Amino acid sequence: MGRGRVELKRIENKINRQVTFSKRRNGLLKKAYELSVLCDAEIALIIFSSRGKLFEFASSEITKTIERYQSYQYASQLPADDQETQARNKYQEISKLKAKYESLQRSHRHLLGEDLGPLNLKELQQLERQLESALSQARQRRTQLMLNHMEELQQRERHLEDINRQLKFKLEAETSSLRAIQGSWEPNAMIESDPFSFRLQPNTMECEPTLQMYHHFVPPEAATPGNTGGENTYMLGWGL
Repeated sequence: MGRGRVELKRIENKINRQVTFSKRRNGLLKKAYELSVLCDAEIALIIFSSRGKLFEFASSEITKTIERYQSYQYASQLPADDQETQARNKYQEISKLKAKYESLQRSHRHLLGEDLGPLNLKELQQLERQLESALSQARQRRTQLMLNHMEELQQRERHLEDINRQLKFKLEAETSSLRAIQGSWEPNAMIESDPFSFRLQPNTMECEPTLQMYHHFVPPEAATPGNTGGENTYMLGWGL
C-alpha cells in the first residue's frame, strides 16, 4: 500500500517540523544537482530556514546566475518599443566589435607583410614607422637581455674564481703539511733530533784487508857461511 496523501499545512510540532525540513531540503538539493548534471541546466537554489540559516546550491557562480535572472526580469518588464531598442543597441554593439576585430586582423596581416596592395603611400609610410618602432624596441630588449646574461656570467666567473682560490690555498696548506711529515721521517732528521746519537761519516766503516810484502835485503858482506843454510832471506808479512 502506498502512503496516504499528506496534507500541506504548517507542522505544529517543532521537532517534526525540523526533521521534515532537513529531509526535504536534502532531497531538493540533490534533485537540483541531478537536474544540472543531466540536463546541463544553470541552477541557483537559495533556502532560508525558519531560524534564518542559509542553504544554497549553484551549478555555476551564483552571483552570475542572479545577474542573469535580473537582466531577464528587467527585459520582460520593458515595453515592446524598449525591447526593440535594446535589441537594436545590442546589434550595433556586436557590429562595432566585429568591425574592430576585422581591423585588428587586417593590421596584423599588414605587419606580417601580407595584403599590402590596397595600401596607399601614406599608409605604407605609417606602417614602416610602426615596424621601425617595433624593431627598435625589440633590439633594445635584446640588448638588455644580453647585458643581463653577461652580468650573470661575470658573477658566475667571480664565484668560480673565489672557489678556485680557496681550493688552491687549501691544497698548498695540505702540501706543506705533507712535506713536513715526510721530512720528519728522514734518517738525517732523526739523527739530528736525537742529542745522544752520532753522525756516521762516509768511509769511516770501510776496512778491507790488504796484503803487503816486505823484501829484506841482506848485503853480501853480511852473509856468513853459518846463515846460508835453511834461513830464508825473504820475509812475508801482513801489513795494515
